[in-house]
Amino acid sequence: MASTPKKDGVRAKRAEGTRSKAAPASTPKRAAADDIPGPRQPVGLKVDPLPPGKRPDNRLLFGRTVTLEPLDPSRHAMPLFEGFDAKSDPDGEIWTYLPYGPWTDYTSFYHWLSTQAAGTDPKFYAIVPRRSQKAEGVATYLNIRPELGVLEVGHIWFTPQLQKTRAATEAIFLMMKHAFEDLGCRRFEWKCDSLNAPSRAAAKRYGFRFEGIFRKHMIVKGRNRDTAWFSITNDDWPDIRMGFQAWLADENFDDDGKQRKPLGAFVRPGE
Repeated sequence: MASTPKKDGVRAKRAEGTRSKAAPASTPKRAAADDIPGPRQPVGLKVDPLPPGKRPDNRLLFGRTVTLEPLDPSRHAMPLFEGFDAKSDPDGEIWTYLPYGPWTDYTSFYHWLSTQAAGTDPKFYAIVPRRSQKAEGVATYLNIRPELGVLEVGHIWFTPQLQKTRAATEAIFLMMKHAFEDLGCRRFEWKCDSLNAPSRAAAKRYGFRFEGIFRKHMIVKGRNRDTAWFSITNDDWPDIRMGFQAWLADENFDDDGKQRKPLGAFVRPGE
């Protein structure tokens, strides 16, 4: 019949009109940052809370046998200079692996020490045993990165009178304790010339873990230095702290100040 095609055309136009009036497709909702999946690659754990970002300040660090004082050349320079005399260290072996020293005159030593005391990285401390009440050594915080919770202990030099004493070990413990408990560090580093066997042994004795050798890392006094890296982290610290406290206890020392048990009996040596 003639009417059929006309009706079909009307139906087609109505269908087209219906489609044109359909609601537009909705815009995809943007995902919130917390809803976005993480990367497919393995990643480290989220650090929360972040390090507090504290730097070493000028406070005194007190121990049972020793105090660490911010370096003051007017009080510390002379006893330090006299402590490193030619009789006690005729070959200057204390200075072999350090980028400075030895000094032959007090004036140049005083000026050098004054320059270091004015700086903040490295931050120099004088080590003052209670028995003598005078400076017998130096240690510093350096490579200070408070935003990462990382710093290093270094520039360590002990006079012969301080070496291998309870006060010397406690001085390093005080620096560890201040770093982790007051400054909120995550990582505490020890670095030395890879050929410096006494320093490497000391690091392991204190509980630092060996991490490897940085080859051709530095030039010191015109010589190549491959650097051995060690560290303690805040995960290691509670056990190491407990071990140091047990070793430093008065009952671990006789009347002459000699240890009854070595530090290794309380602090697991670093690997």
